[in-house]
Amino acid sequence: MSTVLLQVGQCGNQLGLEWWRLIMQSPGLGKENDRSPFITRDGKLAAVFVDSEPKVLRGARHLVRSKKLPEYNVIAGKGGRGSNWAYGYHGQRGEEECGILQQTMDALRREVERRDCYCGTILFHSLSGGTGSGLGARLCEEIREEFPVGHILSVSVAPYQSGESPLQHYNTLLSLSSLHRSVDGLLLFCNDQALAMEEAQRGVAKAPAGPSPPGSSFSAMNKHIASCLAGLLLPVHSLTPASGLSLGMEAWELLRSVCPQPAAKLLHTTQACSRDMTHWNSLASTSLQALPNVSPVGKLHSSRAVLAVARGVQDSTPLTSTALQRLRRGHRCVPWNPFPIDLWTDPRDPLGCSASSRRLTVCSNHSSVSDLLCRVMRRSGEMIRAGAYLHWYQRYGVEAEEFRQALDTLSTVVQEYSTQMD
Repeated sequence: MSTVLLQVGQCGNQLGLEWWRLIMQSPGLGKENDRSPFITRDGKLAAVFVDSEPKVLRGARHLVRSKKLPEYNVIAGKGGRGSNWAYGYHGQRGEEECGILQQTMDALRREVERRDCYCGTILFHSLSGGTGSGLGARLCEEIREEFPVGHILSVSVAPYQSGESPLQHYNTLLSLSSLHRSVDGLLLFCNDQALAMEEAQRGVAKAPAGPSPPGSSFSAMNKHIASCLAGLLLPVHSLTPASGLSLGMEAWELLRSVCPQPAAKLLHTTQACSRDMTHWNSLASTSLQALPNVSPVGKLHSSRAVLAVARGVQDSTPLTSTALQRLRRGHRCVPWNPFPIDLWTDPRDPLGCSASSRRLTVCSNHSSVSDLLCRVMRRSGEMIRAGAYLHWYQRYGVEAEEFRQALDTLSTVVQEYSTQMD
């Protein structure tokens, strides 16, 4: 074990609980630590749960009572962050929020000391809230400074395009700018896309039709994102040598596969699954349906690198050359990468409901992520020019210059993705 999971804010903790539920309850995972690399040898979860409000951490405290999680790995404040990145990042002057930051780093250090060899941290959080975006970004900076050699992978959930909070564009702007400086890779999930993919996936599984109950969309999205993460991060047979020490036991092999250049680290993920032995070609086509092809201004998107993880009963050729070519064409892989697609396989789908189920998870360094960045920059720029809500950030030490620097950072990232076909 070398990885610590850090769950920050309401979204990060809800997603994290869904992840652990999936890990502990899925057939073939819960009782086999070699198939559950995020559970330590003594049966404890390698995780730290953090939020500024105690009520969000009730699920974590249940894990403490069931002896799955050390009590000191649950860190709670006494009040929210008002959906304000600056409040989450800096905290209130002279008050206990420095304590929350310090307690979290202390818990992380203890987890690092429990590792056989610490190699990195995975962060679950939201880009739009105050705690997840602000405190999450601050923690990544602190971790980078204290453990400069360790990897950091963030699992970042972007808000709906509109309607969540009047501050969501500011928070997303400042969070992405900070993360770009401190993390090695960023698995980006957008609420709109995640919900659409989850609904399409339920259609494949022939789920019963009908209206969704209130709040079910967030639960469904968390299940979908957790499933995608499991598809990418759980160990695979094709990376397991005769010694049994699998490279796939570590999340960092993902970064080596899909982040060939440090300036481009935002990752897009899709998944297709079936209850039976649906042909891999069909699953490849389904995964491409959720991949944006053209930007709002009509420019074709492309991929620097693609990782396909095929779990389930394999044919004589695990993923046919036809399916791989289909993925390569659909992602419009850049010509300068001689080996743009990496393939990992495992003979079983540990998340499947039957022995014959199949699951194809595809992670790509895809230029469509720039669409989100452009939208965030445009809307944030309009608000800055109007002077909207800036005083809410200035009271916690974030001035207009920091917004301009964040806009410059994201503009550089967009430029990097716009020239990737050269």
